[in-house]
Amino acid sequence: MNPLQFELDRLYGLGASASHGAAPAAAQGVRALVFELRPPAGWAQLSSVWTGVQSDLGLPPPAIAVSGVDAVQLWFSLASPTLPSAGELFLQGLRARYLPDLGSTHLRLIADAAQLPSAPPLETSPDRWSAFVAPDLASVFADTPWLDLAPNGEGQAALLRALEPIQQVAFEAALRQLGVLEEVPADLKLSGLPEVPTHEHGRADAERFLRRVMNDESVPMALRIEAAKGLLGHAKRS
Repeated sequence: MNPLQFELDRLYGLGASASHGAAPAAAQGVRALVFELRPPAGWAQLSSVWTGVQSDLGLPPPAIAVSGVDAVQLWFSLASPTLPSAGELFLQGLRARYLPDLGSTHLRLIADAAQLPSAPPLETSPDRWSAFVAPDLASVFADTPWLDLAPNGEGQAALLRALEPIQQVAFEAALRQLGVLEEVPADLKLSGLPEVPTHEHGRADAERFLRRVMNDESVPMALRIEAAKGLLGHAKRS
């Protein structure tokens, strides 16, 4: 496995075969979520999502990519596989918070392994390549979301090497902070995720969840502080 394929597998569960266009198996859930914007929307709008997930939700930055055709993308990496329905809730929550007025024709949210685009780099047509790009170069591709030459594989691997996946407890906390868990259908089950308490019996589960977030050193400090505040609020209501 070359360095780029290693990073694709580490972040998204995409090994050598997936990097050449094969979609990962959906049976065990998904580890890659893609937030894609098409013209006239572009990096000017997508950057608000890229910045917001870090500053507001305390999540690691997603990879930035140009599709090689007509779109710019954010590739979110999950440390643990999740159900596509949970991934969809996460992406919809980001849309509602950061781009509520954006028309659906300019937006594509991908949380299904079967619909996941081939991971960059890929030649989409003669002299047009998809690629991961650095944040300070993303605006350069606003009107031409592709590279004219094949990107260097080691350079692509280096961009991904600097990124970290979203840990499960941080993903769960982000879902709550985005306010989307109340919309979870009854048959959706996320490993280790207590349901939103709607009555007295739910408080114990909620407090266990908040304690887990607060004590997990892998969770960003901002989320641990929010969990501590939530736990204090539960104590005052008891």
